[in-house]
Amino acid sequence: MKKIFSAFIIAVCCMFMAMPAQAQLLKWGVKGGVNLTKIDWDGGYKGNKDNSAGFFIGPMAEITIPIVGLGVDGALLFSQRGKGDVKQIGAEVPINLKYTIGLGSLLGVYFAAGPDFFFDFDKKDNVDRKKTQVGLNLGVGVKLIKHLQVGVNYQFPMGDSFKWKEVGHAGTRNLLGIVTTVQCAAGVVKVAVERIKKELLPKYPNVDGVVAITHPYGCGVAINAPLAYIPIRAITNVISHPNFGGEVMVVGLGCEKLTYDRVLPPEDINPENCLTLQDWKGHDAMMQAIMDMAEKKLQKLNLRHREELPLSELLIGMQCGGSDAFSGITANPSAGYAADMLVKGGATVMFSEVTEVRDGVPMLAARCVSAEVRDKLAAEMKWYDDYLAEGGVDRDANPTPGNKKGGLANIVEKAMGSIAKSGTSPIVEVLSPAEKPSKHGLIFAATPASDIVCGPSQVASGVGLQVLMNGRGTPYGLDVAPVIKVCSRNEMKEQWFDLIDISAGHVATGEATIAEVGTEIFNLILDVASGTKEPYSDQYGFHNDMCIFNPAPIT
Repeated sequence: MKKIFSAFIIAVCCMFMAMPAQAQLLKWGVKGGVNLTKIDWDGGYKGNKDNSAGFFIGPMAEITIPIVGLGVDGALLFSQRGKGDVKQIGAEVPINLKYTIGLGSLLGVYFAAGPDFFFDFDKKDNVDRKKTQVGLNLGVGVKLIKHLQVGVNYQFPMGDSFKWKEVGHAGTRNLLGIVTTVQCAAGVVKVAVERIKKELLPKYPNVDGVVAITHPYGCGVAINAPLAYIPIRAITNVISHPNFGGEVMVVGLGCEKLTYDRVLPPEDINPENCLTLQDWKGHDAMMQAIMDMAEKKLQKLNLRHREELPLSELLIGMQCGGSDAFSGITANPSAGYAADMLVKGGATVMFSEVTEVRDGVPMLAARCVSAEVRDKLAAEMKWYDDYLAEGGVDRDANPTPGNKKGGLANIVEKAMGSIAKSGTSPIVEVLSPAEKPSKHGLIFAATPASDIVCGPSQVASGVGLQVLMNGRGTPYGLDVAPVIKVCSRNEMKEQWFDLIDISAGHVATGEATIAEVGTEIFNLILDVASGTKEPYSDQYGFHNDMCIFNPAPIT
């Protein structure tokens, strides 16, 4: 479209240059010059451009009153406003009231002002653009040889030029996520990420970090097996995680079963988003290609900014890990209180871990808002029962030696405490593993209970932040989303004073109530989500691997 329009403009310009005036007052000609534009982003983006440069050229028609110097002109221009990622390309139609000062028969100086109509041809992959804009145009320039005008225009658009596309729930971080399609590419991507952090990231202060999303899936798997949709869905949804700001960067090897079309929509499968290692000759070319693609993504991400948003934009995950006998009476109920506060404020809260709620399912079913939600809960429980039975075990295989040492005798005791982290809100939706929510409120996601699998499953569902309740102590963290750790005993906090973020042990000692600790958790969630505080796992870079849940066969 842009090439066709450009060719049309050139042809019309040539025709008008050669055309004699059809009347004494009406003149045809060509106009060209420099655009200076005020470019605004929705939400008052702090990187708004007041003097973004570009150019314009195209045919014009002018009516001038002799001697007085006043006139009106209109033009059809090919116009570029701005450059780089803050750029618009399209057709511009300015209609100006003009005053001209003659400096001889072939030279004059003009001043112009009037409405400006802009029709955008360009496309950005992470922003919504106004296809038609109306604004005010101010211009100054010179007239040469009657039919040629060269000048500078300054446009003031009415309203915003751009706004960011919605990417699900709000992000809590601004990260470049580089996702692999196969484990074979993991080593290359990990090395590339370290180079990107050292060589490129310091140039982009608005980007919080770069993460390599590697996983054991992609090749040597039964890609068309009935349950293969679960790991494929997880990888697909991680690529579009809100903390990645709508930027897609996927690195494949070239011969794997998990091809780009299985994890990306057709419009995202292009050289801007996908890089195949086998296409590059040698180490240096391969690494440079990754660095070049990453820099383009970082340039776009650096345009993003934090905005004040309502709680309804937040999606928070709740998870247990290394529970002990105090977890169900201190940490989990406190987290449940925070969950209720979040839901009442409009946020979405997700809790998970099938085997750790299975023995309390009647309690959860009573909280489901409809028969449809209740039946989905029952179906997910049955699916997981069958999954465990095929492996020759049941849910009582869940408790670990650490759980038992901490005072939990069996899975029933563990389940009663685990459910407490969900609070008391109604359950509005039940999700299969790695599904994205479609409702606001309290949601149950049917994931495995293993910390290192539940966490990535919640990330695939889009959580922007996770709260982990812990009894025995774990340095667990996620690189895609920050993790707040809450321990059940003060002794644990004293032992790991600089690893655990909050102690709920004060509930057991009587020094604080569940409501007080719950409010403390709620406030820290808001601070971490807003970027004003950083949990210990992020401060140290303690991040677990992305262990994708894969119940399908490996060949």
